[in-house]
Amino acid sequence: MGYARTSTARQELASQLEALHAADCHKVFQEQISTRIKVRPELEDALKLARQFKEAAPDTPVIFTVHELKRLARNAAELMTLSTELQADDIQLELLTGLLPGIYDPNGMGAMFFAVLAVAGQIERNYIREKTLEGQVSAAKKGNRGGRPKVIDDDMLTFALALKDKGVSVPEIAGKLTIKTGRNAGKTPSVASLYRAFAEAEQDATA
Repeated sequence: MGYARTSTARQELASQLEALHAADCHKVFQEQISTRIKVRPELEDALKLARQFKEAAPDTPVIFTVHELKRLARNAAELMTLSTELQADDIQLELLTGLLPGIYDPNGMGAMFFAVLAVAGQIERNYIREKTLEGQVSAAKKGNRGGRPKVIDDDMLTFALALKDKGVSVPEIAGKLTIKTGRNAGKTPSVASLYRAFAEAEQDATA
């Protein structure tokens, strides 16, 4: 199973497609989609078909092939989520180029590779949380008490970011959160508040 992606229409897919066909992929999915868009329909379809093949023939190796690792995800957290899914479904991952070319069996010799991806994803989430806290401390020292809505505390934000990394929609995430203090205690935060929290967390992480 092959998957090719570029971020914009100005980038060409031909080299990726040529490499995937040369690797004897029976089916190749392709899309040109912005990195800002979390849901990638062709990627989802490719993974769905890979799972169907594995369910139909559990003893037959199913290999999900990409030109290089960055074609799969925008960051380590997304990559961790995807690698966890591949491992759970016993689907192998093949990288044709980059720093780590080769075929990785999630339940065989390649298990360490998937473990490294999981650690990288957790490190990135912790980094975002730390940068968010640092930004709040810095703002407080300057007398700026604004920033992220108080209804969304640090634990809620960390949980929300983890769900966001897995592709859960913002309205659905908001419905899973509960405000702990204040006059709105026991209620769910608004979608607008959650969008602001995500935006400010991203700004803090890049500061």
